[in-house]
Amino acid sequence: MADFDLVLTGRVVLTDAVIDAGYVAIRNGLIERIGAGEPPAAAERHDFGQAYVMPGAIDAQVHSRSQKGQEDFVWSTRAAAAGGVTTIVDMPYDDGVLICTPERLAQKAAEASQQARVDFALYATVDPKVGASAIPSLAVAGAAGFKFSTFETHPDRFPRIPTPLLHDCFAAVAREGLIAGVHNENDETVRAAIAAVQASGRTDYRAHGLSRPAYTEALATAEVYELAAATGCSGHIVHCSIGRGYDMCAAYRAQGFDTTIEACIHYLILSEEDDVGRLGGKAKINPPVRGRAERDRLWHHLAAGNITVVSTDHVSWSEERKTDPDMLKNASGVPGLEVLYALLLKGLLDRDLSPSFAARLLAANPARLFRLGHRKGALELGRDADIVVMAHRPGRYDAAQSGHNIVQWSPYQGMDLTYRPVATFLRGIMVFDGKDAGAPGAGQFVRPAPAGKA
Repeated sequence: MADFDLVLTGRVVLTDAVIDAGYVAIRNGLIERIGAGEPPAAAERHDFGQAYVMPGAIDAQVHSRSQKGQEDFVWSTRAAAAGGVTTIVDMPYDDGVLICTPERLAQKAAEASQQARVDFALYATVDPKVGASAIPSLAVAGAAGFKFSTFETHPDRFPRIPTPLLHDCFAAVAREGLIAGVHNENDETVRAAIAAVQASGRTDYRAHGLSRPAYTEALATAEVYELAAATGCSGHIVHCSIGRGYDMCAAYRAQGFDTTIEACIHYLILSEEDDVGRLGGKAKINPPVRGRAERDRLWHHLAAGNITVVSTDHVSWSEERKTDPDMLKNASGVPGLEVLYALLLKGLLDRDLSPSFAARLLAANPARLFRLGHRKGALELGRDADIVVMAHRPGRYDAAQSGHNIVQWSPYQGMDLTYRPVATFLRGIMVFDGKDAGAPGAGQFVRPAPAGKA
């Protein structure tokens, strides 16, 4: 009689070590044994040889519904499964619906459950016209964190939260034991820089970076961390393109504050000189992709342990919204779910860094951040058997050819990859076999653990 439902063998990647001839044994969707050498008997076994057996990623920043009638969870989670992402954390800024009430969050969770191929958690936010009063009920409804912005992308869909209200929101979130994640760009200084660029008549690829200089990001980051310090809230920067931001986060942490910071994969892979010039609007992201020197600083911070999480900030805008010759007229954001794991792993191995960094940055740390560590985030006993197998499959990335993306473009199109997902397991069930993704409806809404139990 088999001891386990499923056993996977390969190079098992833990947060602090790699077991070269390792195995993971699974029963009832949970990890029940990890070891080296001869694996135990199981009803089903997959031998992956020299491939890496790694924890499924938790993508901390996904926008499945930014464009009405476009992507939705049926496509975002398809790309996720194909990329080894087993949980997505979706943003609250849906086209036409701001997720700022418990009723809206519950409706989104119900709709997503019908579509999702992998598990999902949900950010909530507030309506600045209403204030912080809904935060406790949103937490009860299952919000994994609260997202705010110091910049007004849109007054209704993506509003700025003024500083006094942001303070009150942080205080309310702190009482719920959750994180306050913030889009970190100073509104006043960005608007002044945009006006200056427009007055100059500049419309080429450089216009975007000039319209959002590094100091505008640093100012907002300092504001977020000071509000976290003042309220006792867990303050999280949801994307940082500049080394200065990671310096600040580390400094606040050294002072005893619970500050965290996120590097989107595009800031680690792309540069203004090499990529924005050739891609134009398809590389327009807020905050902007910076130059090579700034990208190198981010890798230094990653190696030093100063980056908490790596995410995608995934959004699949239709192509006509990313190809205007006037750089500033394009929508901001790029897709990345299908290649998040492959890109980060390549970057690590190219720099002689351990794949355990990926286990921490893509799984363990985001699980801790969103209070999901009671179920998710690591190859550890008792956790959900969310696993990706990354095998050596060199080749160039082709977003259109894969068939797992609603859009046929990617800023990573044509990039050389070395390791790619050949299998993704969600709670011990294969949801990607190296070619096809599983059916919609397999994913579940994941709620944070009660305070102190994550």
